[in-house]
Amino acid sequence: MRKQILLLAMLSIVLLSIPVFVSADDKTATAGLHQERQLSLKSLDDKLKRFVYRSDYNFEYPDAVRGIYVTGQSAGGSKFKSLVKLVENTDLNTMVIDIKEDNGYLTFTPEKGSPYEDMAKKYIKNPKKMMQELEEKGIYPIARVVVFKDSVLAKNRPDLSFTKNGQVWVNGKGEAFVNPFKKEVWEYNVKIGKKAAKMGFQEIQFDYVRFPEGFETRDKELDYGLGDYKDIEMDDVKKRVQAVTDFVKYAREELSNYDVDVSVDIFGYAATIEETPGIGQNFSQIASNVDIISSMIYPSHWTSYFGIENPDTEPYKLVSEYAKVENEVLGKLEDPPVSRPWIQDFEAPWLYSGAPKQYGKEEVEAQIRALYENDIHEFLLWNAANVYTENVDYKVGLSK
Repeated sequence: MRKQILLLAMLSIVLLSIPVFVSADDKTATAGLHQERQLSLKSLDDKLKRFVYRSDYNFEYPDAVRGIYVTGQSAGGSKFKSLVKLVENTDLNTMVIDIKEDNGYLTFTPEKGSPYEDMAKKYIKNPKKMMQELEEKGIYPIARVVVFKDSVLAKNRPDLSFTKNGQVWVNGKGEAFVNPFKKEVWEYNVKIGKKAAKMGFQEIQFDYVRFPEGFETRDKELDYGLGDYKDIEMDDVKKRVQAVTDFVKYAREELSNYDVDVSVDIFGYAATIEETPGIGQNFSQIASNVDIISSMIYPSHWTSYFGIENPDTEPYKLVSEYAKVENEVLGKLEDPPVSRPWIQDFEAPWLYSGAPKQYGKEEVEAQIRALYENDIHEFLLWNAANVYTENVDYKVGLSK
């Protein structure tokens, strides 16, 4: 890419230096040639602008992404070594690493004077060293950026959040969200994505690209601004969908000058309905504006669905039934993204009065097999503590 930039720049200089040989009386011809040259220069300038940034790291996109989630604490701590070893010794090949985590903190310290300096934790003390190790080991790096769930920004800027009785509103878990209608929030998060791209990450994965869960039941009791969406002739549900979709479009456009893919995490059930009434996710619209769509299809996160009474106990069936629906939805898109679901490698004790369903080798492999059988070849494993099941065949059932 740098060779392309150099060649374009040289060609631009050559065009500028070419004299226009015409008769002194032929002003029309002179003007025409000048205009043509200016148009050529503008075209070159546009191309030069498109090739703005590419990191010095040499990462190759894997045959198919098979990855794990890694917190900032794990990436910058002693656990990182064992996670690298896990990927090296298996058919895994990717790490999704928190760059902006669930509370809203950056997981590394930005440059002095950065507006993000007070919103950072020094979990990853040496990002460059981490990236160099990932490059050396051939581990594909994806940056996770949590967007609209952001207690830190909400506390510092209540005007960008949702308030009730003059206080920042929090959900039952004590988490605050910022307002997807506010374009200042879009800019804030996309700039973090750009930082991640400059660090060498090959993909920016945006998570919590939505309003708070159940927002349709509390939107009238909360105070918040609608920004540019105030006077749009749409109902409240459509406005939320439009704001979330517009953010995704904006993020992809802003990152188009960086050599990265853009992905979004989305609730799996969003693929099964026209659009979610509260959180503002329209599966097809979001999928149409990303390179990769990552549905969170953990069996534990579904209630009775697809005719399955307790999905957590039937991981193969749940994932298989979901995959059929998603394939149908994506098949209707003109240019569908890569499907790369998040699958479950954890227990869900909150679903049981006694011992929970154990998730081990058999349960993880069941989900993977279901994906492969439905022609979905990429996946990510979620475990919040970054403790992953041993001896899993990550290509189980895959045709050789």
